[in-house]
Amino acid sequence: MFVSGDRRPPAEGDRTMDEAHWFDEARFGLFVHFGIYAVSARHEWVMSRERRDPEDYARYAQEFDPDRFDARDIARGAREAGMRYAVLTTKHHDGFCLWDSDLTEYTAPKVCGRDLVEEWVRALRDEGLRVGLYHSLIDWSHPDFTIDQNHPLRDRPDRAELDAGRDMARYRSYLHGQVRELLTRYGQIDYLFFDFTYPGPQGKSAEDWDARTLLALVRELQPGALVNDRLGIPGDLVTPEQYQPARPMTGPDGTPIRWEACQTLNGSWGYDRDNLEFKSPDLLVRMLVGSVSTGGNMLLNIGPDGRGGLRREDTAALAEIGEWMELHEDSVRGAGPAQGFTAPDGTVLTQRGDRLYVHLTTWPMQHVHLAGAAGRVRFARLLHDGSEVVHRVIDPEQKASQMTLGSLGRDVVTFTLPVRRPDVALPVLEIRLEPEGATG
Repeated sequence: MFVSGDRRPPAEGDRTMDEAHWFDEARFGLFVHFGIYAVSARHEWVMSRERRDPEDYARYAQEFDPDRFDARDIARGAREAGMRYAVLTTKHHDGFCLWDSDLTEYTAPKVCGRDLVEEWVRALRDEGLRVGLYHSLIDWSHPDFTIDQNHPLRDRPDRAELDAGRDMARYRSYLHGQVRELLTRYGQIDYLFFDFTYPGPQGKSAEDWDARTLLALVRELQPGALVNDRLGIPGDLVTPEQYQPARPMTGPDGTPIRWEACQTLNGSWGYDRDNLEFKSPDLLVRMLVGSVSTGGNMLLNIGPDGRGGLRREDTAALAEIGEWMELHEDSVRGAGPAQGFTAPDGTVLTQRGDRLYVHLTTWPMQHVHLAGAAGRVRFARLLHDGSEVVHRVIDPEQKASQMTLGSLGRDVVTFTLPVRRPDVALPVLEIRLEPEGATG
């Protein structure tokens, strides 16, 4: 993974609101990075980082035996975590393919007898999840992929000789052919995640992929599929990586654009045995809510190990997020930025129709105050147990005294919370709103 997106608005011919509704409704998806790099246990970029010759690196393929990879368990875990779509790396930058490609022998079926993409698609459908496929535009093992700033052979003294005769036109034909295979063998594909374009004298641009022709191929073969922004031309959504946007993402004209924050559990996409910097489930929940509050999705990654199994930290995090989502998914699913309200300190707001959700990232001493809500609150409750939260507008003439709150303004509603913080990852106050302009 590496981000180099195009922030321009979607181009003509991109998905309509109806076609993309499932994505906006879902808000939460699973990313899975799996390939022979997992055998090395040293990050999915190990081939580039360690300047590994493709022939030497290919020995990992001979050791690749994903006997513990169970797409059904992963799909079930994703659904139970509250996710509604999932994306698998069909091929990463090293060029090893998880499906039975006719264009190369460098595939999982050739070394372990299993089409992992077919298993993945079937498992997602069985769990009612939308099907996403990741496909790298890069291929460090292909003999026609020219040596650039990221290629593992970039520092070789005989680089020029090794690069001689390589032909990106032939590589483009290979790339387009593999995309055609993925889009014609597995039924409906809902989301295609390309990765990635890095322009410059030592990089690769949209022209290297013939990106417009490639995008047209996707539109022809899978007209309903969403495509991300990493072809180097506008797609259907943008994909910020390893950071959380602080506000809604917009195009140059200020129009909101669809986006998805791509996040790891521990800073690595592929299995990295010695990276133990795992994010806490509480932090991950706050990241998810933060995405929704600014109009985006979150795609959360796990990296199965060399045998295809998941770390305890991975499964535990998904399970804990799932516990929270079971009680609070209404504040996430189909929700988006709050309209006309400013979040009080220590809170994050989302809204879905006439329901406003106040996520209490800091538990206050008894009260939370919401400006602009006077006359708008029909009922308020804590979402996890449905218990009523009493609310009132303090008399504008009332002054603060030793044991009495003073008025904070005519439009401010004060909600009285229990002293004890609920035992959930992130407490949520649900406010049912009256239509704007209503009284009483």
